[in-house]
Amino acid sequence: MSGNENFRWGIIGTGGIARTFARDIAYLEGHEIAAVGSRTIMKSQEFTDEFPATPFGSYEELVASDVDAIYVATPHSLHAENSILALNAGKPVLCEKPFAVNATQAEAMIEASKNNSVALMEAMWSRFLPHYQVVREIVDSGELGELVALYADHGQPLPADRYYRLHAPELAGGALLDLGIYPISLAFMVLGEPDSIIASSQPTESGVDAQTSMIFSYFTGQQAVMTTTLKVRTPCTAQIIGTKGRINIDSNFYTPTSMQVIIEGKVTREFPKKYLGHGIREQAREFAQVVRSGELESPIMSQIESLAIMHVMDEIREMIDLKYPFEAI
Repeated sequence: MSGNENFRWGIIGTGGIARTFARDIAYLEGHEIAAVGSRTIMKSQEFTDEFPATPFGSYEELVASDVDAIYVATPHSLHAENSILALNAGKPVLCEKPFAVNATQAEAMIEASKNNSVALMEAMWSRFLPHYQVVREIVDSGELGELVALYADHGQPLPADRYYRLHAPELAGGALLDLGIYPISLAFMVLGEPDSIIASSQPTESGVDAQTSMIFSYFTGQQAVMTTTLKVRTPCTAQIIGTKGRINIDSNFYTPTSMQVIIEGKVTREFPKKYLGHGIREQAREFAQVVRSGELESPIMSQIESLAIMHVMDEIREMIDLKYPFEAI
């Protein structure tokens, strides 16, 4: 692959997030969906009816094909297995969030990346959005003063009769892994890995978490207060607060959106939403650059940070007694 050729994506999985990825790639010059793999050729062919590409009836055939990278878009419970399959075939992997179900799986994925010398990155797409870059710049500049707190929530009405996957223990369902990953990742980006955690949860009838609230505390005095729920739509906003001012990120904070910088009680800057598309393509651009550079990971979403987040989510799950019927790949 030369720098002038299209970056050819292969997608494992044909569900909603795979289709969102394919639609958003259409906004990105120099990228194409070249192939898709499913467990049945029929599902792959249905996908390629909307997104012209080569269909494969197995994941093994897909990772053996002539693509530049694999986007893993299967349920959480399959992320590690599918990623390692592609990595062992020598294909770089952009794996949908959460990176894995637990830290043990994440470690195995990272080991496969290193052993095969191919890139691996968590598809935490929010990290790569333009307004997240501005957030990093403002925080690093010291404009907010000493950071004190972060507040973020992510709640969506996702009932079991319409969203079975999110309520299924065998598919690693629940609010924490699917929705809570967004505020947790933001807290990591702004404040880093917490020194202590408090978590409380309410279960669904199926036994996964319907609603979970978390407080991350840091030895330097900051706190991140977060909540996530499958029950209702919440404001889905975020605030980053310092001794001199704050950033208000509007709904939905983890998607392309507007935000304001407020210093000493006055709005000093506003960032309107001008973005076209879903926003999932920014990570694809970054990952292609990583692959073409010969690196194994991106500094924006490093493997070690993805692993640290999985360790924290493991700790939260232990606190709220959230266990899945499998805990290994």
